[in-house]
Amino acid sequence: MKPKKDRGFPDRQAIVAFIKANQGKAGTREIAREFGLKNADRAELRRMLRELADDGVIKKKRHKVSEPDTLPPTLLADITGRDSDGELIASPAEWDEVESGEPPRILIEMPRKPKPGTAAGVGDRALLRVERSDEDEGPAWRGRIIKVIDKAKSRILGVFRSLPEGGGRLVPVDKKFADRELNIAKTDTGGAQDGDLVSVDIVRSRGFGLASGRVKEKLGSVKSEKAISLIAIYAHEIPLQFSTAAEREAEAAEPANLKGREDWRDVPLVTIDPPDAKDHDDAVHAEPDPDPNNKGGFIVNVAIADVSFYVRPGSALDRDALDRGNSVYFPDRVVPMLPERISNNLCSLVPGEPRGALAVRMVLGSDGRKRSHTFHRILMRSAAKLAYAQAQAAIDGRPDDTTGPLLDPILRPLYAAYACAKRARDERDPLNLDLPERKILLKSDGTVDRVVVPERLDAHKLIEEFMILANVAAAETLEKKSLPLIYRVHDEPTLEKVHALSEFLETLDIPFTKSGALRPTLFNRVLAQLEGHDYYPLVSEVVLRAQAQAEYSAENYGHFGLNLRRYAHFTSPIRRYADLVVHRALIRALGLGEGALPDSETPESLGEVAAHISLTERRAMKAERETVDRLIAHHLADRIGASFQGRVSGVTRAGLFVKLSETGADGLIPIRSLGTEYFNYDESRHALVGTRSGTMYQLGDVVDVRLIEAAPIAGALRFELLSSESDSSPRERRQFRPQRKSSKPHPGRSPERKRKPEKQKSGKAKKSRDKGKGKKKGKSKKGKAW
Repeated sequence: MKPKKDRGFPDRQAIVAFIKANQGKAGTREIAREFGLKNADRAELRRMLRELADDGVIKKKRHKVSEPDTLPPTLLADITGRDSDGELIASPAEWDEVESGEPPRILIEMPRKPKPGTAAGVGDRALLRVERSDEDEGPAWRGRIIKVIDKAKSRILGVFRSLPEGGGRLVPVDKKFADRELNIAKTDTGGAQDGDLVSVDIVRSRGFGLASGRVKEKLGSVKSEKAISLIAIYAHEIPLQFSTAAEREAEAAEPANLKGREDWRDVPLVTIDPPDAKDHDDAVHAEPDPDPNNKGGFIVNVAIADVSFYVRPGSALDRDALDRGNSVYFPDRVVPMLPERISNNLCSLVPGEPRGALAVRMVLGSDGRKRSHTFHRILMRSAAKLAYAQAQAAIDGRPDDTTGPLLDPILRPLYAAYACAKRARDERDPLNLDLPERKILLKSDGTVDRVVVPERLDAHKLIEEFMILANVAAAETLEKKSLPLIYRVHDEPTLEKVHALSEFLETLDIPFTKSGALRPTLFNRVLAQLEGHDYYPLVSEVVLRAQAQAEYSAENYGHFGLNLRRYAHFTSPIRRYADLVVHRALIRALGLGEGALPDSETPESLGEVAAHISLTERRAMKAERETVDRLIAHHLADRIGASFQGRVSGVTRAGLFVKLSETGADGLIPIRSLGTEYFNYDESRHALVGTRSGTMYQLGDVVDVRLIEAAPIAGALRFELLSSESDSSPRERRQFRPQRKSSKPHPGRSPERKRKPEKQKSGKAKKSRDKGKGKKKGKSKKGKAW
């Protein structure tokens, strides 16, 4: 799209017409280019786009805008099934359910004589031309196949179960196909033994009876300690082995020396990590600023392993790292982005060893705001390797032999600098969703020992805040130098999500007032009112679900959750490819030597990299989550019939998802087991409501359940409801009483205010029951804040 000659600022009609003509492709940059707008006009353009979105004329999704509730005229779609008439049904291949809700259904219209390359079936991926349907019933969209891109997979992963007469059955590991076994003939077992994890080619699919398959590859026994994570690795096609060329480059690498580097070996930088961490890619140091003009200020140094020195653009190591995108962390293993010689040796900032690093020195004022920063390519020597709890214990008056000598010269200045930086953070007021993160502890045989929730310490917050400051400094430097980079971006919630949250809070009588621009403070204000009360976990979960998903992008549209205008990942190049790109860009921008970002890299090429690593990040999160589900299902498999307490973590038309308090395991209570009456799905309340009694089961409810089925390979649990907060019928209405000066806030249930049964309400809830879908969220790790 070539820039047009400046013809004055466009009116609303012209902008809307351009957006309609460029569905899914129009953003601020494209609109400005089309109308020849200069930088000075972009603020006015963004203001007009916000007004159009507020008026419902357009819909914002990430950094693009479109007509509300529209699909682009051509899109990539997955054919997911058939309707009652046997017609094919598809849904968009790229669809963010967290941000946009349940994907739209598209009815595939097949001509009587399909053109070559357009014959499709369930499981295929195809390029479609779509338009709105004019039918009153059925899917809202209809489409015609332009081209079939990928045929349905003919290979699946599962566990081989042998039969006495020979041959066997394959039990698929995917939950969606857990009830679709394959028959394996005696001649097609490939030597697989009972309990082996195998890859199977489908050789015959029948209309009746079991389909047949042939064992293609044996991947190991599910009885081995590494099998559970192996399932996720193969199911999500996560690369497990490095190429021979990459291994050769890693083995040939030499340790960094002082050539082209500043000597920081006398700066007492320390690493603070989880106790079981194997790679240590960040070290910190702080001291009071001696400048008399910055009284009460601090100098904070953050040193990050210099991965770019070893992993050069276009090398075999670089190709393997880009393919993986990031390291993947399972309870029993790590699938690293880089070979062990790089990640756990040459780039690990171990105590006493000289290591190359890229460091940023930041000057903080007494108000905690960053006054200035500089980047340096250095040779450092870590003074100590500390665990979070170890550092915190020393500050709390319980130093050990390692931390005792470090307390006054290193640890106290670090904590004082953090207290200073926290003032600016509190003033910035980022989204305050500090949800607990469970950790699985394994026995020596790889099975679950117990599930714990590590205490959230100031040591964690100290490292996170210094990493955020370093990430901001990197983005600011590269923007100032006009160098392309990969941003870490997080869009603001959509207007639909904000409206849905407002409706939900209204059902709890919790005030929610939106005025002016959308800011994290709006959500923090709600959470602060409820802290310490029964509603807090429920409302925190709903606020979290209202947020967009963070991603990587070559175009900056800010980080809503952190309330930052510019942000780029810089602090973990051992395990994130985005950080490696930012290191290379800084080396190029500041002339710091070898390993710089090539001149051939452009915003467009980095945009493709950003899209790829956003997908690998989601792949890793899903694989990690599924592995945890399988481990805990295996752990609970011998406790069928046992009773547990938990909370409703998801509400769908299929039933209630419950998260157990003891282990964090998720399982389903099927809606058919809730009783004999019909239950409506009320989207605004995140609830199932009985049409006859008014009994309501809502997100966040505390429930007692009995485990009635566990499928360890699929990671699935099924529960039966024993009792819940909804045992009164009709359910009493929850009411929030705002805090007053004369009394303590006391959210509770008001006995004189009852909810009406659903059948007395309007048809809104009934209409919405077909739209909702419960969702689960992934968890973040150190350095992955949003």
